[in-house]
Amino acid sequence: MIAIVKDCGTNVASLVYALERIGKTAIVTNDAEIIETASHVILPGVSSATRAMAKLKENNLTEIIKNLKQPVLGICSGMQILFSQSEEGMTATLDIIPGQVKKLMSTQQCVLPHMGWNRVCEIKKNEPLFEDVPDDSYVYYVHSFAVACLPQTIAQSSYAEIFSAAVLHKNFYGVQFHPERSGKIGENILNNFVNL
Repeated sequence: MIAIVKDCGTNVASLVYALERIGKTAIVTNDAEIIETASHVILPGVSSATRAMAKLKENNLTEIIKNLKQPVLGICSGMQILFSQSEEGMTATLDIIPGQVKKLMSTQQCVLPHMGWNRVCEIKKNEPLFEDVPDDSYVYYVHSFAVACLPQTIAQSSYAEIFSAAVLHKNFYGVQFHPERSGKIGENILNNFVNL
């Protein structure tokens, strides 16, 4: 059973449909027992760090999520809250992965938000999340904040600066892009995740 944490982000419907396209069903829930016993847990995106953390605290889920042992996937802002702090509202986040989420640089050529298709590259070799995903594949982004490349980075992207496109720490995966909006490549990544 795949559990999508209900109030963490707003891309829930498109995520449910993307999972259905690969033959998987998910439960959208804030129920701690369901989340703890799920085979896989997804923290959806399209939110702010402040709102996502407020909702997790309101539903008494912060410690539950931090202690999960099954594969967990954070998408976009769902990835960002895995870190220690976000500059977005100077919010203390889950602190599962050491590091800070910072606002991307903005230039004449690279305005914020970073929105649209961009390459994911420098994919870590033999990483199960990216099985059968070629380096330099295009995925879909919508964000203004990101994490620099860290030891936990398993793929990167560039938009005015290089940032982590995907991270892995123990059983916690994060992708800054939206696999549910990234066509066949995104479906492949979601399928790889639910088969972990």
